[in-house]
Amino acid sequence: MLWVTMLSVALVGLSKGGLGGAFAMMGVPVMSLVMPPLLAAAVLLPILLMMDALSLWYWRGWANWRLLRRMLPAAVVGITLGWATAELTSEAMVRLIIGAVALGFAARAALGPLIGMAMRHRPGSGWFWGGFAGFTSFVAHAGGPPFQVHVLPAKMAPKLYTGTSVKFFAIVNAIKLLPYGMLGMFEGEVVVSALVMLPLAIVAVSAGAAIIKRMPARIFYPFSYAMIAVVGVKLIYDGIGGL
Repeated sequence: MLWVTMLSVALVGLSKGGLGGAFAMMGVPVMSLVMPPLLAAAVLLPILLMMDALSLWYWRGWANWRLLRRMLPAAVVGITLGWATAELTSEAMVRLIIGAVALGFAARAALGPLIGMAMRHRPGSGWFWGGFAGFTSFVAHAGGPPFQVHVLPAKMAPKLYTGTSVKFFAIVNAIKLLPYGMLGMFEGEVVVSALVMLPLAIVAVSAGAAIIKRMPARIFYPFSYAMIAVVGVKLIYDGIGGL
C-alpha cells in the first residue's frame, strides 16, 4: 500500500509542477488499487493542497488574472453544484463525458490544420468551461480537461499557462475543503498520510517545475495536447468500466 501511494503522489506531483495533467489523472486510480476510490480521493486532497502551496511559490508572478477572474467565479458555482448533487451524480458518467470532450478537443487540435480548422480561443466561453472544471473537479477530481479546452487555444507562453493553471486549481482545491469536510471525508489517518507523503510531494513538484521551465513552446503545446488525449482515453476507459 505504501509503494502504491508513493507512486500516486509522485505522478500527481509531477503534474502539479506543470508536467501535464495526465499524470494527475492517474493519482486516484492508482491509489484505488489498494483502497476504496472515495478514500483515495480523500487521502489525496490534503496532499494536493500541500503541492498547491509549493507550486504557487514556484510559479509566483506567472498568471493571466484576466482569465482567472472570468473562470474562478464559475468554478465556485460548479463546485457548489457538485456538492449539492454529490449523492445523485454518477462519477462514472461524469468521467465518460469529460473523456469524450477531452478526446474530441485533442482530435480537433491534431486534425484541424489538415482540414483548415484553426483552434481559436473564445474568451466568452470562460464561464462555461470554468463552471464545468469546478463541477468535474469536485465530483471526479477531473477538472483539468475542461480547463485546458478553454485555455490551451490561447497559446500563452508555457510559464504563463502553467502559472495560471496552478493558481486556478490551488483556489479550486482550497474551496473544495469545506464541502468535502461537510460530507465527512476527512479523518485523522487522512491528515497523517498526507504529512508522511510531504517530502516526496516536494521532490515531485520541484522536478515537474524544473522540466517545464526549460521546455520551449514548440515542445510544450504538442506535449500538452498529447497529454489531454491520454487523459481522454483514460477517462473514457474508467467511465465505461464504472457504468
